[in-house]
Amino acid sequence: MAYNAKTGKGLGRFYSANHRAFTHREWKGVADTLYDFGRWLKLYSFITVKLGVHPILMIKAMKRYRWMISYLTAANMIDRHTMGLRGKELRYTHEEFYPIMRYTIIKLRDIIVRDAHLRPKSKRAAKLRANTVMFDEMTPSIIMAGFPTVNWLDIGMFTIGEPGEVDQFANLYYIDVIERYGMPADVCPLPAAEAGVAVVNDYPIVGSCYITSSMPCDGSIGQTTFLVRYLKDKNIDVFQITPPQRFNEPEVQEYAVANLKKCIEFIENKMNVKWDWDAFWEGAKMYNETTKYIMNKWDINCTDYPQVCGAAQALHREYEFQEVACLDPYFVKNDRKVDKMMMKGYRQDVKNDANKPRYRAIVWACPAHYYTNFTYWAQHCWGVKTLVDMECMLSYHMFHIGDKEQAMIDMAKSYERMMMRSHTNGGYINSLDECWKMCEKFNADIVIMYDHVSCKNVGCLHGLYEDQAREHGVHLIWVPHDLMDTRTVSRKAMRDSFNNYMFNVFRAKPLDPTLVDYEDALTW
Repeated sequence: MAYNAKTGKGLGRFYSANHRAFTHREWKGVADTLYDFGRWLKLYSFITVKLGVHPILMIKAMKRYRWMISYLTAANMIDRHTMGLRGKELRYTHEEFYPIMRYTIIKLRDIIVRDAHLRPKSKRAAKLRANTVMFDEMTPSIIMAGFPTVNWLDIGMFTIGEPGEVDQFANLYYIDVIERYGMPADVCPLPAAEAGVAVVNDYPIVGSCYITSSMPCDGSIGQTTFLVRYLKDKNIDVFQITPPQRFNEPEVQEYAVANLKKCIEFIENKMNVKWDWDAFWEGAKMYNETTKYIMNKWDINCTDYPQVCGAAQALHREYEFQEVACLDPYFVKNDRKVDKMMMKGYRQDVKNDANKPRYRAIVWACPAHYYTNFTYWAQHCWGVKTLVDMECMLSYHMFHIGDKEQAMIDMAKSYERMMMRSHTNGGYINSLDECWKMCEKFNADIVIMYDHVSCKNVGCLHGLYEDQAREHGVHLIWVPHDLMDTRTVSRKAMRDSFNNYMFNVFRAKPLDPTLVDYEDALTW
């Protein structure tokens, strides 16, 4: 099948087994191609403005850190997610991704101007580090809403999490490093890679203290040991937030609040500041507003005319909460804009009875970092539209503005329901039972069940999922992956498992046959 610019069919032709980038850019018609190019120009213009003023530091950073190089492929990541999209869906996706890239660029600038590895003798860099708190990848930083004069940076997300989603090869070196030190190869690649970064001294040192947590699983708890040792060798104090495991029980909230108050006290003493309730209320208001908008998206997607779907919805919320802590006014402004666009698009579809999905799906369990656009592939190849992703259904309760005691409980719940924790901790009901509730809520006939081969938490529920899927009459499509190590399960192998189900169970015909079998083992 040749590529058809009008219908967007023939997308498999853009991939080549011998190239990391696409063979050429997609022509989407005059209006959509101009819009696409305009967004590309907007992204690179912002990169030039924010990072171009520090050319020497950027060169030093790229020579010093392997993970920094992966950010050069950021535009390719946007292209992967927008390929084949037209009209309002193209615009939704660009609008959802741009705040992530914008925030990342700003924080990369903040990293290079502070980093002790890059600027060991700079007095200005030392002053900036003295007023910065570092966080790990899995610990939300919403606690910083009460410290408006103190900066924070998530060193785990920028060295491991985001590079691995931008570039499927970004984490492999660090995984290999820690395995050479004796770590078993069946350990989850996330904590393995994080430990590997510490072993080769590739974490930027950008603050004076570090906040970590009890993480979602035993592997991540083990990784914390590496990080604590690594940072203490650099005279950096560490505080570990330890949210309770059985967080559905109201009795545990007293402990959770006490733990957060100790963290607040730690930051106050370390940074010589006091908790500011007025500032916290402003941050809580932003959190509430962004939460309202993500819930609006879910409500619309429960109807026959879903709008903001797939990775655009999922990654936006994940980064908005985990990395940004819902404390960036730009994200709030952008959410308002997308909400208006979405409601307009919904009304148009209802009026014209248009754009009903061929198949309705939800994503469950932990997705592959190296294949974030898998849901768009399923949409273009088979007509399977992903209405919601489990990983973006993390913290979506509201903060009680003005009630200090209840607000502390609300913040504790945010840490209890952070990414990778909200459904894998607190008992099987948060994972198993919740899945069927969401299938009913979203009227989904398919669960794209990510089968992370190194995850012990979800693996123990494999049989129960199979049995209960049959009881509920839901198609459970297992898609194996290894989170950050594409060598274990390739992108092509993930697609093959999905293809087999669609061919053999649904007896379906692909919408775009060129997407059934192609090779992207080298593509970023």
